[in-house]
Amino acid sequence: MATNDSAGGGAVLLAFVAGAIAGAAVALLFAAATGDETREYLGQRAREGREKVVDAARQFRTETEPEA
Repeated sequence: MATNDSAGGGAVLLAFVAGAIAGAAVALLFAAATGDETREYLGQRAREGREKVVDAARQFRTETEPEA
């Protein structure tokens, strides 16, 4: 059973990362901002994405750790 749970968590993380990349690409294509504003926006979104990935990885590890 743990194998199925592990695979599901990895798929969710992969889907999240793929969605974040696609969202960033769309944001760049439709951006009506200056280069500085776009860089600031992307920097902020990258920080938020990094935080979400770290949180998701932490949650994944917690859920998949064997009980002691």
